[in-house]
Amino acid sequence: QVQLVESGGGSVQAGGSLRLSCAASGRYGRTVSNNAMGWFRQAPGKEREFVASINWKGGNTQYNDLVKGRFTISRDNGKNSVFLQMTNLEPEDTAVYYCAVGRQSHAVVMTTVQSWGQGTQVTVSS
Repeated sequence: QVQLVESGGGSVQAGGSLRLSCAASGRYGRTVSNNAMGWFRQAPGKEREFVASINWKGGNTQYNDLVKGRFTISRDNGKNSVFLQMTNLEPEDTAVYYCAVGRQSHAVVMTTVQSWGQGTQVTVSS
């Protein structure tokens, strides 16, 4: 089992930026370097949705069309971590953001999530 801890959430005005971080840890030195990782978000009253995914080596990324060009996902396997750089934030980006580890190596989607983080709140005001 892998534990994921997110950080970096907060409140910003529209047009601002935030950088989310997610650190993974596991028993017996379990790492996530062979797993795809991703970010999802859930706004109040809405279902959780996919935001971004990155493959195990970090060379292949995928994004929700709503964030493409504004958000960048990256990872550091040496630190067992994944990041989400968010720029030009909009009020519609307000949500709890969740880090996830996938069961597969090439990408992670809702149905292939192996572990979830506890979430970090991002609030964007107009």
